[in-house]
Amino acid sequence: MERTTFCLLFYIRRTKLNRNGEAPIMMRITVNGVRVDASVKKTILPEFWSVAKGKALEKKREYKELNLYLDSIRLRIMKIQRELEIEGVAVSAGSVLERFLGKDAPVQRTLFEVFREHNDKCAQLSGTDMAPATVQRYETSLKHTQDFVWETYHKKDILLDEVSRQFVEDYEFWLKTSKKCCHNTATKYLKNFKKIIRIALAKGWMKNDPFLEIRFSLDKVEPDFLEDSEIRKLISKEIDIPRLSQVRDIFVFCCFTGLAFSDIHGLRKEHIVEDSNGVRWIRKGRQKTKIMCNIPLMEIPLKILEKYSTNEYCRKHGVLFPVLCNQKMNAYLKELADICGIKKTLTTHVARHTFATFALANGVSIESVAKMLGHTNVQMTRHYARVLDRTIIREVSQIKVDF
Repeated sequence: MERTTFCLLFYIRRTKLNRNGEAPIMMRITVNGVRVDASVKKTILPEFWSVAKGKALEKKREYKELNLYLDSIRLRIMKIQRELEIEGVAVSAGSVLERFLGKDAPVQRTLFEVFREHNDKCAQLSGTDMAPATVQRYETSLKHTQDFVWETYHKKDILLDEVSRQFVEDYEFWLKTSKKCCHNTATKYLKNFKKIIRIALAKGWMKNDPFLEIRFSLDKVEPDFLEDSEIRKLISKEIDIPRLSQVRDIFVFCCFTGLAFSDIHGLRKEHIVEDSNGVRWIRKGRQKTKIMCNIPLMEIPLKILEKYSTNEYCRKHGVLFPVLCNQKMNAYLKELADICGIKKTLTTHVARHTFATFALANGVSIESVAKMLGHTNVQMTRHYARVLDRTIIREVSQIKVDF
């Protein structure tokens, strides 16, 4: 490894005296024999300068203060040299001087500038490498972060280096109090925010990681699913309100197919195929994972498909169902639950859990259920499965004890 020689010298320029007869004090940085000179913006009478010591003769109080100033410059220069070595930057007389003068200081990026750039790139990938719902989630996360910064710091933006661990902790508290987010929802927003911080760290725009030693954990949630009797209530209930009838049909269809909201939303005619035995199947890559779903259609979902085969909206948009946005679907499902006397919080995802639970309860293997749900492994499927009372009774009844 090549050895670096480094020298810092202070001297005065006697040929450049000012009106008061004072000479400017200069510093000379020499690295490997290459030197650069710069003024330290101080002057002194030549007779009070020690050439041998490279500093002022301390015969006056102001010259003692001058020497302290020169010592601080020396310390700063030595620190810069060490910083450049740690950063792996080539140490030269010019690089040290530029860092000292602040000429090489990188442009400081702001938090929302980086956040916005990330979200814009996500928007361009929407529908290809990224689901539209994911893009929207990052937009919501950006808005929440902007609201937090404005309410807490009264700023429209902040520098990345201002994001500290305290910032993260205060943000989590704000999400849970001001936005009334539950623990899991707040954690998901923090994970979105952490991705922006990781980008800034990777590009060298931040020095310290505010998420260092912060570990996320989600509370275990047992999602609802519908019992046989509750599904019968939904199917048999006479509903005169078109929007609720439409939401009911789509929800029931998902209960018998296990399709997620994003998949039922994009379900098209080409996704329905018929095999050699006359059985009709849904064969469609999941919007979220692109894993192929293979779902046989039973009598009830086939009737629902037929019901919407002449729907004007479906014909116009080339889809099989007139699906509303997820927010409206969930709002109407809650209204539907009240009408049908179902004491559970219905969401579009409850249908997926219902399908998995009943398929397993009726003897379908977990491997087959995983294939229908489009899961990559059965461990994901186990999260959806629930053990029903009737399953326990059936299995316990098989126990034979001889006395």
